[in-house]
Amino acid sequence: MNISGNTIFIPGSTSGIGLALALELKARGNTVIIGGRRTDLLEKVTAEHPDIHTVAIDTADPASIASAAAQVLEKHPDLNVLVTMAGIMRVEDWQQPESFLDTAEATVTTNLLGPIRLIAAFIEHLRAQPDATIMTVSSGLAFAPLKVTPSYNASKAAIHMLSESLRLQLADTTVKVVELEPPSVRTALMPGQETSEFAMPLDEFVAEVMALIEAQPDAREIQVERVKFLRYGEARGDYDQVVATLNAHDPHGK
Repeated sequence: MNISGNTIFIPGSTSGIGLALALELKARGNTVIIGGRRTDLLEKVTAEHPDIHTVAIDTADPASIASAAAQVLEKHPDLNVLVTMAGIMRVEDWQQPESFLDTAEATVTTNLLGPIRLIAAFIEHLRAQPDATIMTVSSGLAFAPLKVTPSYNASKAAIHMLSESLRLQLADTTVKVVELEPPSVRTALMPGQETSEFAMPLDEFVAEVMALIEAQPDAREIQVERVKFLRYGEARGDYDQVVATLNAHDPHGK
């Protein structure tokens, strides 16, 4: 993915990593459209950043995805980058079905079906572009489990393998697949995460991501240094130690 000159749609980006990445990409000379469920947040973004385009979208709702895709493509026919940013993370106790079943279904719907449906809505258009990118968003937890978030871990592991598989299927097209793999970052994804000393500051994360995109435009995975501890535990042979360390700090493993 080139660092500039793109038209980029980032659903699930009214806050956190998505919004920070959107602003940095806009500053680098890209046209950026963000999407979100809450109209008040979209209006706030428009007021504070009038050069950022917005569209209402609920990535857990297939009809909303279809409607938003039609709007985006009508207004931005040169769209060439899709970033499947939306995601939720919930604490679960899998010894108690009433604790996890609803959250597990919601997590899979948002974190896995959401990106699948988004890609389905845009793939034909992206294939018709001379140079296009699908950026998926997994997690360091795709490679080492945080005990309290089983469904989140599983959904992100699925995104990793989906990315690997799509890259093979799209190898003879103009569409590249790049996987962004965040570590714990100081956002509101989980309670307490915005102020956690174990989470990476958001501005530092996004700055490193932008530098990696610029330095490695053909990268298959975007990995800041902080996530490599989780990503390569099995390859290094210290996976058990990684899992123990990840789960030792606090209930959220940050």
